[in-house]
Amino acid sequence: MPYHIVLLILFAALLHASWNALLRGGADRLWSMTIMCVAVAIASALIAVFLAAPAPASGFYAVLSAVLHVGYNLFLVRSYKVGDLGQTYPISRGSSPILITLAASVFAGETVTASALLGIALVSGGIISLALHKRRFAAPSLPYALGTGVFIAAYSVTDGIGARLSGAPLAYTVWMCALWGVLMPLVYIGLRGARDLFSLRPGFSTAFLGGLVSLLAYAIIIYAMSYAPMGAVSALRETSVLFAALIGYFFLGEALTPRKFLACAVIATGTFLIG
Repeated sequence: MPYHIVLLILFAALLHASWNALLRGGADRLWSMTIMCVAVAIASALIAVFLAAPAPASGFYAVLSAVLHVGYNLFLVRSYKVGDLGQTYPISRGSSPILITLAASVFAGETVTASALLGIALVSGGIISLALHKRRFAAPSLPYALGTGVFIAAYSVTDGIGARLSGAPLAYTVWMCALWGVLMPLVYIGLRGARDLFSLRPGFSTAFLGGLVSLLAYAIIIYAMSYAPMGAVSALRETSVLFAALIGYFFLGEALTPRKFLACAVIATGTFLIG
């Protein structure tokens, strides 16, 4: 994998961990996530005006991915409601690279080298080990965290295929994100009503900024998946858990133990093998 792609993905990982920490720290995470999606929709629509439309062959994948992203949002918010960032985030992110590698092999005909496959396994294993608490997982958050990982794998492979068919990864990204950014507020309005969504409350600017950060991070990932195997890109992206562990320690009062440092070393080894 080209070094500039590796560096871009690691930058996206830092951005990804940052917006997840913003979401985890909010009082009403469903509202915060939806405001983030509003920001994504507005920014995507503005950018789309200046870009040629993606190839029609990618349209189905953009719509499917937007729906999958809404499912991901709902599962992510629920997992954060019943678990802390240091456990739910590693489970959801750590399970996805292996799932993406398998799905990309089946649906996109991708193959990876033995060293890259070992690297993906090390990254996933190291990430999931970060979620262990007294040698066990917290049962209440486990189904939602794993469900989040399944949604991540589903939309990642969908976007990897869609971006390649589009002929224009950036245009595909903003069209898909605009659809997603509209669907999520509609779901929120169906659950709580429009007045609740658009009422100004503390945290609005933080959530809005988080949406812009998430858009940039995912645009980088879709670009990378257009030129590199999806599983390897996903594994490198999920090094965001290293940043999440540090953010959780310094800003959210979560523990950072020697076991977590060991897991981080395993993840770093896997990252080296992939890169």
